[in-house]
Amino acid sequence: MSDIAREPMSTLFKRLESALPDDTLPAAADVLRAVRFNADGLIPAIAQQHDSGEVLMMAWMNREALEETLRTGRVCYFSRSRGKLWRKGESSGQQQRLRAAFLDCDGDTLLVQVEQTGAACHSGRRSCFYLDVTAQPQITRAPLVDPARLYGGKA
Repeated sequence: MSDIAREPMSTLFKRLESALPDDTLPAAADVLRAVRFNADGLIPAIAQQHDSGEVLMMAWMNREALEETLRTGRVCYFSRSRGKLWRKGESSGQQQRLRAAFLDCDGDTLLVQVEQTGAACHSGRRSCFYLDVTAQPQITRAPLVDPARLYGGKA
């Protein structure tokens, strides 16, 4: 069993490439400090329905949103258009509850497995990925709910 927890944090993700499930890892706070946010202080976060594996959406998190998500269990993102934290479902009621959170091998992308209430997409669809562009573009899913109902005409 290796003791990765004692090695420098600057190379954490490189060292984790050969880690095994029984290796001792650094504390959660230390791992979060090693997360590689982009130049804008953001990390892409892919939301996936925990039980079906369905990819629901992709949004951005800053450090504060990531820490709040992990602390509260309610998924919080950073809205680039509004320039502030965005708690999923705060205006639509279509919340995401965190079931698990995984960093990728480089520490620069997050996968959040969630329990999604209703539609994840502002278009009223379950998933934001409803436009198939493989050949002739086509819509693959109808809205579950009218976006005007979700957001009072602000979608």
